[in-house]
Amino acid sequence: MQQPKKNFKIVPEKRSARVILPNMLTLIGVCIGLTSIRFALDGRYEFAIIAIIIAAVIDGLDGRIARLIKGTSKVGKELDSLTDMISFGVAPAFIMYFWKLNELGRFGWLVCLIYVICVALRLARFNVNTGGEPSWRDNFFEGVPSPAGGILVLTPLIFSISSIGVFKIDYAIIVPIFFIVTSFLLISKFPSYSFKKIVIQRKATIFLLFGIVLFFGLLLIYPFNVISVSALIYLTMLPISFFHYQKLKKQNEGQNYDDEDDDLEDVL
Repeated sequence: MQQPKKNFKIVPEKRSARVILPNMLTLIGVCIGLTSIRFALDGRYEFAIIAIIIAAVIDGLDGRIARLIKGTSKVGKELDSLTDMISFGVAPAFIMYFWKLNELGRFGWLVCLIYVICVALRLARFNVNTGGEPSWRDNFFEGVPSPAGGILVLTPLIFSISSIGVFKIDYAIIVPIFFIVTSFLLISKFPSYSFKKIVIQRKATIFLLFGIVLFFGLLLIYPFNVISVSALIYLTMLPISFFHYQKLKKQNEGQNYDDEDDDLEDVL
């Protein structure tokens, strides 16, 4: 008698098993983030930067994979925040301190402390604010996210390693400025794009795929040049996201007022 074939399932039915994969990715991310500090201690700043970039990619994947396989959990949420604190708070601060901020003495260490504290405050606020009703505000972060902040403070180092060399930079001044500005953006309520709900038209899909392939191709050939330009593009997008947020806010406030008027007329 032929036995019925069992259906092969990539995602297991037990919830405990589904939670393991995203949490494993998160732990791998924190290991890579800590390893970047080891690279910086050895003076291998190129590998330290690449480690932070890989940790940022993993940070962007673990949450999406958890939602895709329905493996989200409170433990995973808290673990993700602790990982971000290490990979994008402590690690970039140590890397930049070993590279340039140690030359500024106590002020350099103070700048590192301020940045790490701001990352902690930003993550705490994010955990408190998540879990609300879906709205148009989901397209924006409140402040700059910690992975972007970690890469922004590394931008002077990345630029120094790149072969762009268009103009000379006094890193003793630029590095603290990047730290202070990024720290402010982390704890501020400045709206920045979250890229969570991007709608791509079908006819534009082929151009998007081409752009992604081109970007990663250039990233493999000119890694630090591409990362430097990407960081500058992100900085230029911040004012665009602010004005876009204000425009959407006015539109939705007007729509809410119209809905309230209609409800009042129905009651009367």
